[in-house]
Amino acid sequence: MTTETETDVFEEHRPVLMGVAYRMLGRVADAEDVVQEAWLRWSGGDRGDVREPRAYLVRITTRLAIDRLRQVKARNEAYVGPWLPEPYATDFGDTVPDAAERAVLADSVSLAVMVVLESLSPLERAVFVLREAFGYPYADIAAMLERGEAAVRQLAGRARKHVDERRSRYEVDPARRRELTERFLAAAGEGDLEGLLELLAPDVRLVGDSGGKSRAPLRVLESADKVGRFLIGAAEKGVPDPTVRLLELNGGIAILVLSAGKPDSVFQVDVYEGRIQSVYIMRNPDKLQSLAAS
Repeated sequence: MTTETETDVFEEHRPVLMGVAYRMLGRVADAEDVVQEAWLRWSGGDRGDVREPRAYLVRITTRLAIDRLRQVKARNEAYVGPWLPEPYATDFGDTVPDAAERAVLADSVSLAVMVVLESLSPLERAVFVLREAFGYPYADIAAMLERGEAAVRQLAGRARKHVDERRSRYEVDPARRRELTERFLAAAGEGDLEGLLELLAPDVRLVGDSGGKSRAPLRVLESADKVGRFLIGAAEKGVPDPTVRLLELNGGIAILVLSAGKPDSVFQVDVYEGRIQSVYIMRNPDKLQSLAAS
């Protein structure tokens, strides 16, 4: 029988476990399943020799996430159109008061980084997440993954190099990003193509994820003209009974569009040197379910 203390200990660490699982898997539902499995193992196992519950739970969650990641790789390979991670609410609030730590956590869960993480091996992804997002020492990561420390350092080096080479350019400054997001929303909503083109970098990229279940580009659009005209056209078509909200997703401000009260799409932008470098559009209804209560 699970005691109240055992439940309290697990709930204390649940946000960290969800953070690890989501960064590993890119889907809220998969992350929740992994954390639930970790709970079952925690509540039903022998914890007599557990001295550090957090490290123990992170180890279990990481190993479960690696197993799940290997299973879902095939699913993502058969995905229709571009793939984006499921939007993830990241309003850290008072739980992470340190500004530097908030910036690291926001960066590690950004769409730009999450997309690149999809190209890593499960072990590389685990090492990157544990090291870069949560700051675990190499020795601790080696113990969690049952690998030698030298091997873990090699995995970390390869993962970091890969991420640095492939991630898009962007700034994390929340105020600047919010300002450009609001101007982006206003220009698109007003059909102001000229105003929108002023915000977009010449080589801007638009990535739309529909999973083949709603209208969105089935390939990446490139150039300010193509992206701007697509956005103006999409805004003109609109959705029935629209409502627009700004909220924090994946470490940055995002635009949530609801149709008759139900999530229809999410827009988020990456900003660099005062211009929008990337536009992400999520329209796969399966990936918007977690935002229904937002």
